[in-house]
Amino acid sequence: MDVTKKKVLNGYHVVFLVQNIMVGMGLLSLNNSLSPVGYGQWWLPVLFGLVANATLIPIIWLALQYKDDDLFDIHEKLFGKWIGKTLNSLLILYATVLFAAVIQNYLDLIQSTALPGRLMTGHLILFILLTVFIIKGGIKSLARFCILTFFLTGWMIYFLRWGIAEGEIRHLLPLFNFTASEFWDATKKGYNTLVGYELIMFYFPYIRKPEKAFKHASIGIWLTTSFYLAVTIVGVMYFSEWQLEHVLFPVLKLFQAVDLAFVERIDTFGITIWVFLILTTAGAYLWTAKKGMDSVRNKNSQYHIYVMAVMTYIIINLPISQLMRKALYEKIFYVSYGLILWPILLCLLHLVRRKKKEAKK
Repeated sequence: MDVTKKKVLNGYHVVFLVQNIMVGMGLLSLNNSLSPVGYGQWWLPVLFGLVANATLIPIIWLALQYKDDDLFDIHEKLFGKWIGKTLNSLLILYATVLFAAVIQNYLDLIQSTALPGRLMTGHLILFILLTVFIIKGGIKSLARFCILTFFLTGWMIYFLRWGIAEGEIRHLLPLFNFTASEFWDATKKGYNTLVGYELIMFYFPYIRKPEKAFKHASIGIWLTTSFYLAVTIVGVMYFSEWQLEHVLFPVLKLFQAVDLAFVERIDTFGITIWVFLILTTAGAYLWTAKKGMDSVRNKNSQYHIYVMAVMTYIIINLPISQLMRKALYEKIFYVSYGLILWPILLCLLHLVRRKKKEAKK
């Protein structure tokens, strides 16, 4: 393929791809995830944003050394064909399970809040079909859907004003009233609400101005961080520490504080419109799994999307206990931390190989 034909993503596409993929279900449960540090949680999104921006540096540096390659190609170049394809196969499994986890978590939310006792099979099939439809147009189609999603959902931040009006500003102090183990627990659970930006390693070859990718990705990270900071501040002001720990989806509870004359259940409306954010996150992981399959088979085929979709359906319907399924999804999110740090090792390997090549000349 002509390399220039792959370059379809402008800077604003990168901004909204990074921003939307990160949000997913994370924002809904953010206050609960950070509850081990109690009221001291509200500044943690800023810390997470700094960590995300710092870990973005080796990711972009590595990608700039292989401008026309994604992480699947880089693996094969650095580790050789067979080890590279083995690593890529693991990445396919990772992306597919994460795709399943994102869908399952959202369906569980619908079932527990809006449709208790209802079977979700039809919703699951519809959700998978919608995701397939979005990514059939490629990464640019997904990027356009991310932009649409931002403007359809971003305005919901306005609903936080009711939480501010009824909240207690004195909850914001003191700042560091927690132990080191509580801080570690909150960080371990809370940072997975930011994962998703590392997927830039897979769509980097499609970016038209790769030298500006760091700047555009950073804007996406700090857009997400701003939303998270607003939600944690309002959550700390509005909830008691017991509620932060026990309410699983505090954002929906904040929506219930909204008082509008023409809408009674704004939280149900919020759950419905949240589907756009879920579709962008799910779509990114399905697209990544499809690209992995292309790489392993050395064949670019649209049928790989359907194979991944069927695999996802099977994973979600595996005859395992709810407890085991929940543990699987939690572990796979922790794998994301490893993927974020993985480029540091690849950068070192790249430098060693380059030094050896220069020594031979």
